[in-house]
Amino acid sequence: MQKEYTQTKEQVLEGLRTDRQGLSAQEAEKRLREHGENRLKEAEKLTLFQRFVQQLKDPMLLILLAAAAVSAVTNILSHESFTEVIIILMVVLLNAILGVVQESKAEAAIEALQTMTAATCKVLRDGQQVTMESRLLVPGDVVLLEAGDAVPADGRILESASMKIEEAALTGESVPVSKFTEPLAGEQVSLGDRKNMAYMGSAVVYGRGRMVVTATGMDTEMGKIAGVLAQTEQEETPLQRKLTQLGSTLSKMVLAICVFIFVFDLLVAGSLTLESVLETFMVAVSLAVAAIPEGLATVVTVVLSIGVTKMSQHNAVIRRLTAVETLGCTQVICSDKTGTLTQNKMTVVEHTGPEGLLGTAMTLCNDAVENPDGTVQGEPTEAALVRFGVDSGLDKNRLEQEQPRAAEAPFDSSRKMMSTIHRMDNGFIQYTKGAPDEVLRRCSRYEENGQMLPMTEEKRQEILAQNKAMADKALRVLAAAIRLWEGGLPKDDSPEYLEQDLCFVGLAGMIDPVRPEVKAAIQQCRTAGIRPVMITGDHKDTAVAIAKELGILDDPSQAVTGSALDSLSDEELAKEVEKYSVYARVQPEHKVRIVNAWRKRGAVTAMTGDGVNDAPSIKSADIGVGMGITGTDVTKNVADMVLADDNFATIVGAVGEGRRIYDNIRKAIQFLLASNMSEVLGVFVATLLGFTLMNPVHLLFINLITDCFPALALGLEREEPDVMERPPRPSDDGIFAGGLGWDIAYQGILITVITLVSYIIGHCMEVGYFEMPKGVSDDGMTMAFLTMSMCEIFHSFNMRSQRRSVFSLSSHNKVLWLAMIGSLLLTTVVLEVPFIANAFGFTPVSWTEYGIALGLAVLVIPVVEIVKACQRAHGRRKKQL
Repeated sequence: MQKEYTQTKEQVLEGLRTDRQGLSAQEAEKRLREHGENRLKEAEKLTLFQRFVQQLKDPMLLILLAAAAVSAVTNILSHESFTEVIIILMVVLLNAILGVVQESKAEAAIEALQTMTAATCKVLRDGQQVTMESRLLVPGDVVLLEAGDAVPADGRILESASMKIEEAALTGESVPVSKFTEPLAGEQVSLGDRKNMAYMGSAVVYGRGRMVVTATGMDTEMGKIAGVLAQTEQEETPLQRKLTQLGSTLSKMVLAICVFIFVFDLLVAGSLTLESVLETFMVAVSLAVAAIPEGLATVVTVVLSIGVTKMSQHNAVIRRLTAVETLGCTQVICSDKTGTLTQNKMTVVEHTGPEGLLGTAMTLCNDAVENPDGTVQGEPTEAALVRFGVDSGLDKNRLEQEQPRAAEAPFDSSRKMMSTIHRMDNGFIQYTKGAPDEVLRRCSRYEENGQMLPMTEEKRQEILAQNKAMADKALRVLAAAIRLWEGGLPKDDSPEYLEQDLCFVGLAGMIDPVRPEVKAAIQQCRTAGIRPVMITGDHKDTAVAIAKELGILDDPSQAVTGSALDSLSDEELAKEVEKYSVYARVQPEHKVRIVNAWRKRGAVTAMTGDGVNDAPSIKSADIGVGMGITGTDVTKNVADMVLADDNFATIVGAVGEGRRIYDNIRKAIQFLLASNMSEVLGVFVATLLGFTLMNPVHLLFINLITDCFPALALGLEREEPDVMERPPRPSDDGIFAGGLGWDIAYQGILITVITLVSYIIGHCMEVGYFEMPKGVSDDGMTMAFLTMSMCEIFHSFNMRSQRRSVFSLSSHNKVLWLAMIGSLLLTTVVLEVPFIANAFGFTPVSWTEYGIALGLAVLVIPVVEIVKACQRAHGRRKKQL
């Protein structure tokens, strides 16, 4: 069978049963059913049962299952009930189910984000251009391509206007390939030499063109290596890596304590009976399981996933979980002006030169499309120029029929211009538009009253003054020029050949209004210790005017141009980067230098971008931010975060959310480690003193009820009032930074002391006089269980803020209240329902004992409040010094 690249365009279209106008919607739907969606095969997902089995493979749960087996053997030998075994198995089952549910929620959140960031492409359907999801493409579709687009499927090139495609992902060739439409000779042409084909996974970096889709999904060249691409790499966040290391360290410490308790208990017992060995082994193993914060990593992942979902609802789509942590450290936000700080609704409000000729030049030297309903589709600046033509009585579709485009030199950011050549009755005419200073430099004449007059220095200065006057009003100014080709179509369509000896036509000044919410967001940045930096290709005067209005700069000396940056070395720029808040007339490579300069200063930097040439700077930044509306597919794919509304205020909101999430993760860590520490210390001290604080099932119950649910509730805590009033945290801060390690230590000791006091009081009330307990005290154990359970629950309220008083917080965490009420009810049921109490080995306690146990548990709140007050006072004194 003949390959598409060896066939003519007409043969390919005929073979695919389509034409240059694309498929009808009805035919496309039929082919979609036949070929399936245009997507690569994903790795098979685990079933619910497989996930459940995966949860049971957790080392700590395996130890617990081993303990259940030992307990079962012990019960068989002693002819006792299997209550303890049943409870242990129920705890294992609940832990596994909880893990599966949490994993499913996290996966659902990520899938939702992937749906939100689904790739799109421009396709001809029923002869009309539509934007649709790339997954709906079918063979025979005609796709329109331009610089910045990701190629959505494999296809044969039908049109190419200087189009170049980056194919490194497939061929390893880093130099973009120029594409043409002619057939190739030979049946075995290597992938990199198929210059009339475009392939999924590549990206258009220059020019524009059209292709007809020849293969989709797994039939594409990329589909042939889908086995590799389908393996989604699950990246651990820096915080999760720190927590894994912490968990490993804690595990070793706890296991060492457990071994010590096991040996000590056996030595104290004096006799090595099978029953005593198994009983001591059960205490040590259950203590290890209860003390190790095995749910910590899961809690962190769930909190991050919930936060990411919340961000997506506020137009900040996080593509990598690592970005959430980094957001909280952001110190510099480098932002594009157009569409991010402004509304991206350009409108021509001033112009110079003949309106008819200027409107024609701006309308035809333009890739925006005027739809039949009068709307204009395209890049905002070009759309504004087409609307300017419409307002001048010009219809682009009619103009294109009268003067069809014959050749072009597409826009390039380095020369800041584009040119198109159009056929006329008496020859060809070239229209050029671009930055006024660049266009004017290439003009030898100017148009006035229907005549082409020689350009003079006086006229040049007059045009420059008109340009500055518009720029001073924060207008974006573009110039238009023409060139007649009476001898026929130019022999060379290179920019160097076309864009010389031009005739200046006029200027068009347009404005993109500032987004009303951005000014407040800029102020919020400054309050939060974040430096806002504006980067734009606009004229310096325009940039300064906008920046002043937004409060980004106070003095024009804080603005610099791209040409001035060229005179600075990277080392010099790193030294001077803090001087500048506005960069004007920059090229994409300047963005990379700006990001790297800030990073050399040690600043965590975010960078926004939309064009394909912005991808390197976005990748270089700590947080790469792509534009969801105007951004190209290539830019979105390398970004850490995509703005669904292209709004700067959304970035600032995401930073605040990132800080809230990180704060809440630290609160959960502090709560879990303090609680686990109290359990370890309690059992350790009680063993040394010669009495049993709690049985294994008691520790398992406390661990299940008082760990997971309050920790997750703390992850949902609202942001603290000063979250955007404090400077960004250093990115190299450890988990225990800011006094967290000290807080965990004293709070764990506090809960331990309260629990031990409760046990001693219970024992003394049981015997009727004061004595230090020995062995097992039923009342003491029951009161200690109640006190430790509720003490940890009450302590979770302390964790709503590390330093602020819980009574000063204006918001309420309803989920935390539900966790407390539910825990109190469950604990009461365990103590008061006879058959359950018997299963746990509890004895009925009087209401007095019940009240004392709860009263002791509540003490954790005032004690921590007193410590917090001392810490705040100490902090104020340090500031005064």
